[in-house]
Amino acid sequence: MALPRSSINALRSSLDRAVSSKDPAGIATAVDVPLRNTNVVGGPSTSGVSPPSSGSVHREQLKVDGVDWSNVLNYLLDVHLAIASNDLASTFEAQSSLHSALNHNLSSTKGNWLIPGIHTVCRNTHRAAALADEYVNRNAGTKNDHKRLQNAVTLLQASYSKTLNDRVELRPNEPLSEEGSKKVGVLYIVNQLFSMYFQLNTLRLCKNLLKPVESRSIHESGTMGEMVTYRYYVGRLNMFEDQYELAEQNFDYALKHCHKSAVANKKRILNYLVPVKLLRGRLPTNKLLQKYSLYEFVPLLNGMRSGNLMEFSDGLMKNQDLFIRRGTYLLLEKCKMICYRNLFKRIWKIVGTEQIKLDYIAASFKWLGMPIDLDEVECILANLIFKSYIRGYLSHAKRVLVLSKKDPFPTAKVIK
Repeated sequence: MALPRSSINALRSSLDRAVSSKDPAGIATAVDVPLRNTNVVGGPSTSGVSPPSSGSVHREQLKVDGVDWSNVLNYLLDVHLAIASNDLASTFEAQSSLHSALNHNLSSTKGNWLIPGIHTVCRNTHRAAALADEYVNRNAGTKNDHKRLQNAVTLLQASYSKTLNDRVELRPNEPLSEEGSKKVGVLYIVNQLFSMYFQLNTLRLCKNLLKPVESRSIHESGTMGEMVTYRYYVGRLNMFEDQYELAEQNFDYALKHCHKSAVANKKRILNYLVPVKLLRGRLPTNKLLQKYSLYEFVPLLNGMRSGNLMEFSDGLMKNQDLFIRRGTYLLLEKCKMICYRNLFKRIWKIVGTEQIKLDYIAASFKWLGMPIDLDEVECILANLIFKSYIRGYLSHAKRVLVLSKKDPFPTAKVIK
């Protein structure tokens, strides 16, 4: 069963008009579909309209300037039909076919006026795959069925390849036209692929995108939104590879250039920038945490400032699941060394001498409600001395920490 003739005529007219006039915004609108519609719930059809099965159920014909747009039109109609049928699986299948058809037409179309349409189908294919996987997992009681998202990656990789390998030279800020380079569409697609790779936990594939993009300086010639998103994902990749200085640079760029009204995006960036800053000894203000409702970091920040290991550990444990989901738990765990360092600095100031008995340190741990023996104290101190957070040495025989008379707690080694 097909869509009503009135709907077919409206969609056909919209696509024909956009293609005939080579209208970039018009083509993006024509191939867009309402995937966020509340009717798309994934359940059985309640509209009396049957979803498409295999192949297109529509047989419309559309040819413009010698290029056949029939497949694009028919699969676009199929997507609308699947949405009207409340069928997420069929919606994704039809959207995949639409994406494939538009990829094909991109190759036979001159210029880059079709790029906004490609961006639209890339976004919708990603969204349709995520919705279909979520529905399947919810009904099957599973969590790790990402079959549709994996299939969507293949389609976006094809779009990426067709735009990246365009022979026309990329000229920044050039308007979309029949003479422009398709490379202008690369960065948006790369960002979509980054998002999908992170969802699938296949971060190794991100490397395949970085070199081609950065060797051509494409990451510096997109829209500001695309460049901010790119830096955000590269920063996350740097973070997982323990390249914290690079991660901080990329997150700082993303935060600085993020639109002032995009509060949710700024908070998303800070979810990763704050842990990197903490590890590098740069503590954010309480005002910043309150502004963006980052309350999960408050006990960690207070614990690090005062050397209160109990407060730090409780805060880390309380929000453990959240930090694990973000992938920042192990990074924040490393910040405990700075907490140790600040605790020992407070003990040094109280004792008032360069020779500190390990019994005093063990007593402070006991007072905090975290009793440890002297061997554990020595182990912690040895690590701090090795990392140059503390200048001095341990006397195992006397169970004493001997601190340097000159700057025993060097700030430069903590704040990097």
